Amino acid sequence: MRFTKMQGIGNDYIYVNCLEETVRDPQTLAKAMSRRHFGVGSDGLVLICPSDVADFQMRMFNADGSESEMCGNAARCIGKYVYERGLTDKTELSLLTGSGLRQLSLRVEEGHVVSVRVDMGSPELSPAKIPVQLPGEIVMGYRLEMGSTTFAIHCVSMGNPHCVVFVRDPDDVDLGIWGPLLENHRLFPNRTNVEFARVKDRKHIVMRTWERGAGETLACGSGACAVLVASVLTGAADRDAELSLQGGKLRVYWSPDDNHVYQEGPAAFVFDGEWPDR
Repeated sequence: MRFTKMQGIGNDYIYVNCLEETVRDPQTLAKAMSRRHFGVGSDGLVLICPSDVADFQMRMFNADGSESEMCGNAARCIGKYVYERGLTDKTELSLLTGSGLRQLSLRVEEGHVVSVRVDMGSPELSPAKIPVQLPGEIVMGYRLEMGSTTFAIHCVSMGNPHCVVFVRDPDDVDLGIWGPLLENHRLFPNRTNVEFARVKDRKHIVMRTWERGAGETLACGSGACAVLVASVLTGAADRDAELSLQGGKLRVYWSPDDNHVYQEGPAAFVFDGEWPDR
């Protein structure tokens, strides 16, 4: 089976063109290929599939084999892949994901996709739809006690669940401890992604991310969108800001006109390979 490894500001996935290849057990394959020392090494597996309702369909599996509804960095990489590998000549694409249709806008220079903007849709703030098992219309600043530590959590879904925590310095957070504890907390029936963030000023935010089913990653596109939404709702940031993640930067814009969140950034090929059929 042929595959391509790509990364979006360090968020690396293995991509399989399912217009040509057949993947019968993606959950098992994702776990095997994602292993850093015994497989290809990645944050997960992404299948590029045909679709009757969109230009392409994306199925995304975390490194632990669980399927995720949405991944912003993977969506950008798919835009680059399908254009540069000759699967389309469009620069405006529709992509079917587990959280619905998403629109991609490709910026092309001399035949190469230099950046991709993804329309991530409207943020979901209703606790029941995120989901998070808390009362009220939104969860912004809920004080969650975990032993002797209390976190003020802000919950947003960008097609997948996110728990945002604002801190003085994300680098000081022991993500290996708090990431899995928050991910698997009983409040989140479907588990959650976790972001620790600091608003430097109204136009700049820094963050680290713990991805559900993958652990700490260098970037999370949907997480960056969730952080911006939480920052705006708490009055700390403007609707258009630069998000600095460990792997690079994304521009994120929450439009007041259509209530959609847009994220834009680069995507890159790493290498092509062949995985033995077993």
